[in-house]
Amino acid sequence: MPETPEQRMIHDVGAKQERMLRARRERRNWWGAIAIVGVIGWSVVVPTLAGVAVGAWLDRHYPQSFSWTVSLLIAGLAIGCATAWLRIKEDK
Repeated sequence: MPETPEQRMIHDVGAKQERMLRARRERRNWWGAIAIVGVIGWSVVVPTLAGVAVGAWLDRHYPQSFSWTVSLLIAGLAIGCATAWLRIKEDK
């Protein structure tokens, strides 16, 4: 029997409450905080650098009136920030 929307909402709220209570019980130490900062940092850096690398390659092989490097740097940064935001939101 499939779940009704009400049952699904009750389940989701219960899961979020349990996650919140577990986070309050489990205080993170300094190394855990540094690890989270590292993961967030890399989730921004990797897509940004990938955008720069692909953009530089495109600028060399397919020159345009605009800079592929700058365009893809901005796109990579946006993707990285969105990824970091989702990671932080998930970790709450």
